[in-house]
Amino acid sequence: MTSTPFPFTAVVGQDDLRLALLLNAVSPAVGGVLVRGEKGTAKSTAVRALSALLPPVAVVPGCRFSCAPDAPDPGCPDGPHEPGTGTRRPARMVELPVGASEDRLVGALDIERALAEGVKAFEPGLLADAHRGILYVDEVNLLHDHLVDLLLDAAAMGASYVEREGVSVRHASKFLLVGTMNPEEGELRPQLLDRFGLTVEVAASREPDQRVEVVRRRLAHDDDPAGFAARWAGEEAAVRARIVAARELLPSVVLGDAALRQIAATCAAFEVDGMRADIVMARTATALAAWAGRTDVLAEDVRQAALLALPHRRRRNPFDAPGLDEDKLDETLDEFGDQGHDDPDPDPDPGPDGPGGGGGRPPEQGPEGGSGDAGPPPEAGTGDDPGPAPAGGGAGERSAVRPAEPFRTRVLSVPGLGEGTAGRRSRARTEHGRTTGDRRPRGALTKLHLAATVRAAAPHQRERGRAGRGLVVRRDDLRQATREGREGNLVLFVVDASGSMAARQRMSAVKGAVLSLLLDAYQRRDKVGLVTFRGSAAAVALPPTSSVDAAAARLESLPTGGRTPLAAGLLKAHEVLRVERLRDPARRALVVVVTDGRATGGVEPVALAGRAARLFAAEGTASVVVDCESGPIRLGLAGQLAGELGGTAVTLDELRADSIAGLVKDVRETGSRRAA
Repeated sequence: MTSTPFPFTAVVGQDDLRLALLLNAVSPAVGGVLVRGEKGTAKSTAVRALSALLPPVAVVPGCRFSCAPDAPDPGCPDGPHEPGTGTRRPARMVELPVGASEDRLVGALDIERALAEGVKAFEPGLLADAHRGILYVDEVNLLHDHLVDLLLDAAAMGASYVEREGVSVRHASKFLLVGTMNPEEGELRPQLLDRFGLTVEVAASREPDQRVEVVRRRLAHDDDPAGFAARWAGEEAAVRARIVAARELLPSVVLGDAALRQIAATCAAFEVDGMRADIVMARTATALAAWAGRTDVLAEDVRQAALLALPHRRRRNPFDAPGLDEDKLDETLDEFGDQGHDDPDPDPDPGPDGPGGGGGRPPEQGPEGGSGDAGPPPEAGTGDDPGPAPAGGGAGERSAVRPAEPFRTRVLSVPGLGEGTAGRRSRARTEHGRTTGDRRPRGALTKLHLAATVRAAAPHQRERGRAGRGLVVRRDDLRQATREGREGNLVLFVVDASGSMAARQRMSAVKGAVLSLLLDAYQRRDKVGLVTFRGSAAAVALPPTSSVDAAAARLESLPTGGRTPLAAGLLKAHEVLRVERLRDPARRALVVVVTDGRATGGVEPVALAGRAARLFAAEGTASVVVDCESGPIRLGLAGQLAGELGGTAVTLDELRADSIAGLVKDVRETGSRRAA
């Protein structure tokens, strides 16, 4: 990795990405940028390059919280500071690792000194380092939910709060928030998507000439980073000066009533929730006008703001593709604006030497096209690719049917108490949740159990020479609170796609049920996997992943037909779990078998299926069989399979949240009997 970053102006194409970043540089109140796209599309390159374009900041010398010398934070932990002259330093770009702890993000208090000496000994975290700069979160969709909540709260309030057992510290934390993510690895919750001001979708160019230019610039930078940066220094300086000019012009920009009507009408027409979208659009349109060197907001500014601020706010569930109907957008703007726009797709080109027309695209030097660090096309077998079909489909195979409408399902959980990744499904020991006990800390103390600490210190006060009311506390007295919350699990679906399930109405209902369970898994922050069996073999249609929309795509394209190799499906699922335990031993699994219980093909298929099922029971793997048998004559085979698995069976109707009471209780009781 070179010490000289790739120049921002040398990134080829990616106009929306560059524009969204520049608008936030002009007006941080826009609320940050979420960049979604496949790997190798200049996401990280563009973000890291942006920091070099930001103007230097003046800070109070020695202040760890980057207070401005002309208006220092009155509550700064390093203060109070008297207003005066300061020193100037470059704007920082701080990266938040996916595996960071809460203390690393918000900072940490020295609890021992706080209790024994009554002082606030505070070690700043990344939120303090990022104040008045950029906070960059790569793979933000993989960040733990509670860290995302803390991060977005700080971004919204402009301050960070650390509270520990009655001791609190507050400091200013205003930053440009940028997150990048690959949707193949899982989605953000809609509530969190809404907290990002703008979002952009990026993809590598499919034009050979543009890809050639991407590779040419990337290789030139890698061969001579300093020389490459020097060749782009003029363009970088021009953009830097334009950001400064736009910031100075921003307070003078007027957002007229006509533009406000267009913004309100657009948000109403696209049925976005809440009022945050209206506010973000207003700020974005104002920043666009300032970037273009104007003091009035035009219809094209509103249009561009809508394209950046609304797509991610229109998603109702993780299977909805983000996007905006541009024809509908144009109709709404024409209907409610006094300022029509004859060109339905304006693309002004202000150029690097000065402001231009409305909307204001980022400066473009060199050929248009791809990205600064473009990678290969999407890997085969991802996205909407249905993946490998199970062997033996052959004759009798029927085309895929669409799933029925999804519904709210009953909660399926793993019995016992786990220690896996934080989520919302099964009980687990976690850093967040209700306090259930205490223990001696292993490593740094993160959650103090005050009563237990006092109990441990109390017997030693005389020998420690206690005088006065203060409690003399030693490190050995400190007790860590143990807490119980919820964890995410691996939900592995084993779906029967054989001929006995092939009736169109029946398979549509089955797919609708699995889709409903996938939606539930998304909401509970689970990983999901999909194994299918039909013909003479089973296949892993989707390896365990956090991307439930990928699982939904594979499910929708699943064909049916052939015999029912139930044993092969169970053995394939058992192998998937074995490998996954090596990768992530703390994450517990829940196997959901969707079948009518029939087993055909081969020698003694029923006996083989029973032996395969008992492997799960012997290992204590939690399981549920969704019984898809229908018709007036029922053989009860799915119930027998559930007994062999050591799990429980439910029908498609019983799976609905409003159709059965106590399903979780049944699953847990079955697990308890198996453990006994």
